[in-house]
Amino acid sequence: MPTTLMPGEAADPYCLREGEAAALLAGHPWRRFAVLGDSIAEGLGEPAEGYPDQPWTQRVADELADGRPDFAYHNLGLRDTPSERVRAEQLPRALELRPDLALVACGGFNALHRGYDPQAVRADLLAIAGALREAGAQVITVSMFDGTHNPVLPQEFRELLRPRLLDLAERTREVAARLDTVHVELLGHPATPDADMYAADGRHGTRRSHAIAAAETVRTLGAWLRRPPGDDAPRRPQ
Repeated sequence: MPTTLMPGEAADPYCLREGEAAALLAGHPWRRFAVLGDSIAEGLGEPAEGYPDQPWTQRVADELADGRPDFAYHNLGLRDTPSERVRAEQLPRALELRPDLALVACGGFNALHRGYDPQAVRADLLAIAGALREAGAQVITVSMFDGTHNPVLPQEFRELLRPRLLDLAERTREVAARLDTVHVELLGHPATPDADMYAADGRHGTRRSHAIAAAETVRTLGAWLRRPPGDDAPRRPQ
């Protein structure tokens, strides 16, 4: 069942309103939803007062499953997993599940480490999303919030990490354009500078950020479902 709004979420201008998801997703065609990626996909997060303690992908799945007893949700996301392992380990498992909708959120773990290879991450994203598309799934890609706004991060680490996150977001957009994925853009979200978006571990978000990510994903899916007839040709990056 969809999550009942708690007080903080109900007052948050960026979160879903009562009944909004049902209206946006009415008549959607999906029955099997798979999630692949690192800790962002797994749904790690710190509790936030006034918001449900629930991962964003679970919230999206609950909205998609509303009124559909045959709906299946599988989250293969796992913390500390680089994109190459998502490709090698999670992708084959996801393909066995035969999803008609799949969300891919990876590369962030790579960006945290000295050996970050942006070209390799792009190749992994392209291979993962491409294989899922070829298997008949609509794919959701995500450019996540800029976590360098987290106030617990030392300034020198912010300066090192921010260009990598911006680069990862741009490469994810390129893959999205090439494969015509449903792309959820969170990097420049208006709530990004808010301190209560970020967990004390310096790596993840609070459940407020999860509530907002779920809202944006549902709204993006709703817009995709209502795109003009004929607007389904793959878009290629310039």
